[in-house]
Formats: sequence, structure tokens, C-alpha cells
Amino acid sequence: MHLTLLVPELIWPEPADQFTLGKLSAPGLEWLLARARLERQARQPYETVLTGCFGLAAAPCGALRLLGEGNDIAQDKARSGHWLCADPVHLRFHQERIILADAGAFDLADDEAHAIVAALNAEFADIGQFHVASARRWYLQLAVAVDHPVAPISAVAGRRVDGEISGSALPLTRWLNEVQMFLHGLPVNEQRQAAGQPVINSLWLWGGGALQAPAAPAFSAVFSNNPLAAGLARACDIPLYERPAALADMLAQGGQQPLLVLDQLLSRVLYEDGDGWRSDFEQMESDWFAPLKKALGGKVDRISLIAPTVYGELRYTLTGGDRWKLWKRGKAIVETAKELAL
Repeated sequence: MHLTLLVPELIWPEPADQFTLGKLSAPGLEWLLARARLERQARQPYETVLTGCFGLAAAPCGALRLLGEGNDIAQDKARSGHWLCADPVHLRFHQERIILADAGAFDLADDEAHAIVAALNAEFADIGQFHVASARRWYLQLAVAVDHPVAPISAVAGRRVDGEISGSALPLTRWLNEVQMFLHGLPVNEQRQAAGQPVINSLWLWGGGALQAPAAPAFSAVFSNNPLAAGLARACDIPLYERPAALADMLAQGGQQPLLVLDQLLSRVLYEDGDGWRSDFEQMESDWFAPLKKALGGKVDRISLIAPTVYGELRYTLTGGDRWKLWKRGKAIVETAKELAL
């Protein structure tokens, strides 16, 4: 088996953070990284790296992610038209800069999401049709397709977005200003503000395009709970499974070239949750990396570990023969972080 693992934010982005990285023990991952060949590429958003694994550049993430949602209605909708992800966000001023918080940073109820989208559909029917897949994930099917190349949501969540919003000359920017003014006066937002909750005062429109599939399947199966990964599997017509609890649960059904998406660490970094990152990392070490150390050279003869991080896109490759590099000594994850930061 050639196992490909996609693990965004594998290395915590703050090397000096002793609360998160201090005394962190990961003998399985440290053993694997010590023997692996590392190819370090420019930093890329997680979504770009994921679609790139399927050979897609400028991928239609809106249609693909909608295809991966867990209901038949969403999958049927995704197969026609020009779609964008239209994710609800809260913009706030901080030190004269605009900071974007996506819906993973605050609570948004399903009924609130549906009420806002119903209002948007009534007001902007000439632009297109909005669709709610979950409280956090919204979509827009444009009546007339336009090119609107914008960074994926993971590239902007929790970060400054002044230029992307105010200085953009993209086709939908002027209309988005109208959307922001419309959202300001919605009863749902007035209720949220009165309750001290962040209002939904903008949308992040990204990943536009019509559904397309890679020319040939890159993997024998996909294991993931991520809707974009699920959509890629469905577009390729290859087996899709939920993310297993551990390596042993995957080996029996993955085929010869499975893709495993372990994206638990991504949200921890986006929302600066060091304790959560450490807890998830230790669980990943126990369930995946330590077992992979034992499986390499047996049931698993090749590992490709792809890690989009603040340090760049890290690509580690191992083969069965690498387990015999007995002179290779693993380094603590904090030391790896410090070296990558240089």
C-alpha cells in the first residue's frame, strides 16, 4: 500500500510556545520524519493543497465542496451551474485593521443561518441563489458566471483582510458591499448584537466555477470527514469513507493508494487553540503515527505525508527500506519547529 496522508498544520506555528510544544512526546512521528526525504515548497492554503493532490489548479471548490455535503439535494445542485462558497463571516476592526472571523470562531444556529439566507435570496434573486448546507457552510449559485479568484477561507480566517475587501477590483466586490449593508439591518443580526454575539456582517466568496473532475482518479479511496475531500472523491467516482479512528481500521479497505485526510489540527491553529492542538496531536500520534512506524515495510510500503503549514508545504516521503536507517535519530517536534522557522 502507498498511503498518502494530508495533515494540515502538522507543526505548531509558534516554535517558542513552550506551553504547546514543551515536553511534547511523539516517538512515532519523530521516527518517521527522521527517515523521510523532505521536499519543502512555498506555503499554500490547505484547500489548494488538497485539490492539488487531485491535479486540479484553480479548482471549483464551491461546486466540489457542495458535492461532498452529506445529502442528495446538495449533490444534485452541485452538478449544474456556477457555484461559489459563500461562507458567513464576522468582520471587526482591531487597531484600525479589518480582521475576519469565520463561523468556526463563534456559534451560529441553523435557524439563524436559514433566516439570513432566505432574506438574501429574496433581496438578491437577480444575482443568484444561496444554499445552506450547514450553519457554517453556505453556497451561492450565480445567475451569470463571473471569475472571482479569492483565497480560500482557511487562508483568511482570523487574519487581516483590509486589502482583500476594500481595495479589490474583482467583479463581485461592489455587490458584496451591498450585501454587507443589507446584512447590517437584518433582525437576526439585531438579535445577535443585543445578545452580545458577533453579527454576520459579510460573506467570504471563494472557489468559484462549474463542477469538474480530474482526468483520472489519483487515489484508490478517500478517507475523510471533510466535505471538500468528499466532493473530490465523488467527482472522481472513487470509494469514500469516513475518517477511521485509527490505522488498523483503514488498512483493510483502502486499496493500494488511499488518501487519508487528518485535518483536526487545522481549526486549532486558525483559532489559536494550543491546548486543543496538543491534545489532538497526541491522539494522532497514538492512533496513526506510532502504528505507521510499525506498519512501514509491512502492510504499508510507501508513505507520502503532506503538511501545509506556516513554514511552507512540507512533503515527507518514506519507503519500506527507510526503516533500516538505524543511524537516523528522531528530533523533538519543538526542535523541528525551530529548524523550520530559520
